Amino acid sequence: MTDSHRPSGEYPTYPSYGTGETAYPPPPAYDPPQPTAEYAWPAPSPHPEPAAEAPRAERRMKRPAALLVAVAIAASVVGGGTATLISSFVGGGSSAVGSGGAVSGTTVSQSSVGTVSGVAAAVSPAIVEIGATSSAGEATGSGVVITANGEIVTNNHVISGASQITVTLSTGKTYTADVVGTDADKDLALIKLQGASGLKTATLGDSSSVKVGDEVVAIGSPEGLTGTVTSGIVSALDRDVTVAKDEDQGQQRQQQQGGGTWPFEFGGQQFNGDTGTSRTTYKAIQTDASLNPGNSGGALINMNGEIIGINSAMYSPSSSSTADSSSAGSVGLGFAIPVDTVKADLDALRAGNGS
Repeated sequence: MTDSHRPSGEYPTYPSYGTGETAYPPPPAYDPPQPTAEYAWPAPSPHPEPAAEAPRAERRMKRPAALLVAVAIAASVVGGGTATLISSFVGGGSSAVGSGGAVSGTTVSQSSVGTVSGVAAAVSPAIVEIGATSSAGEATGSGVVITANGEIVTNNHVISGASQITVTLSTGKTYTADVVGTDADKDLALIKLQGASGLKTATLGDSSSVKVGDEVVAIGSPEGLTGTVTSGIVSALDRDVTVAKDEDQGQQRQQQQGGGTWPFEFGGQQFNGDTGTSRTTYKAIQTDASLNPGNSGGALINMNGEIIGINSAMYSPSSSSTADSSSAGSVGLGFAIPVDTVKADLDALRAGNGS
C-alpha cells in the first residue's frame, strides 16, 4: 500500500469499497445542487470585462466598409453641389437685349436642356412670320423678337422696299409693324410692332464661342409655315457670303422666284439667281439645318436656347433654273449672320440708320 504523506487527520476516512483500503474523498452520493441565476457563482462583476478583441483579419474587413460609407457621403455632397451649379447655369442665362424688364422667352427647362424639343418650346414664342407688301408683290420672311414691346430683328432683304409690313406671332395674333432702321451692308433690319407689350423675347447669345460641329436649331416660316423647326450642326464658320442689297432688285427677284429664294454668291459662284451690281459681303455661319424660302430673318439657335445667328441665305438647286419654287429645298447649305454682328449694329438700327 502506498504511503500517504498527508498529516494525520487532514481528511476524514471512509469505509473501504471492497478493496480493503480507505477511500478518500469518496464520490458524492448525488449531484451537488447547481447555483441558481439568483445566486450564480462567481457573482457578476460590477465592472464587466471588455469584450475580447476581434481578430485582426475581421478588423481589416471592416475598415474598407467604413471607407466606402465615407466615400458615399462625400459623393452625395459633391453631387448636390453639381446639381446646384447646373441649375444656376441653366436658369441664369443672358437677359434679353432691349428695355429693362423684358420677358425672357428662351429659358430651357433643366429636364429639356440640350434637346431640340426643349429649345423649340422655349424659343418658338419669340419667332414671328413677316409679310412684306411692295410694288413688286408680296414676300414672306421671319423675324426674332428682342424686346417685350415689339422690337424685331430680321433681314434687310425681307422688308426692303415694303409699303406695308404685317407680323404674325406664334399665337396667331397679328400686328402691323414699322421700319425703325436698316443696314443693307449687313443685310439687317429692325422693325417695331404697333401697340405691342409683354411679348416673349429671345436671348441673344455669343457667336464668337460657336464651334464647327455644334448642334443648332433653326426656327422660321418657310413657305409661310409659321414656327417650323429644323435642326443640324454648324458645318463651317466665317464663310464670305455675298447678297444683293438694292431694294428694288431684291424685291423683284423674290417675286419672280416665287417669293423667298434670295440670290447670293459664295466662292465666286452665284446661287438662286444673279445678285446684280449692288451687293454686299459678310462673314456667315454655315449650317446644314434645313432652310427653305421664308426662313430668312429667322433664328439659328444653340442648344442652350440662345440666338447665335439670323438665317439669311440658302442654296436651292432648282430655283436658278425654274421660276417654280415649289420643288426648291435645302441641300444642307444654309447661312446665318452671326449674332455678334447683330448686337454690334443694334444702336445704329435703333437710331434709324446702319453702320
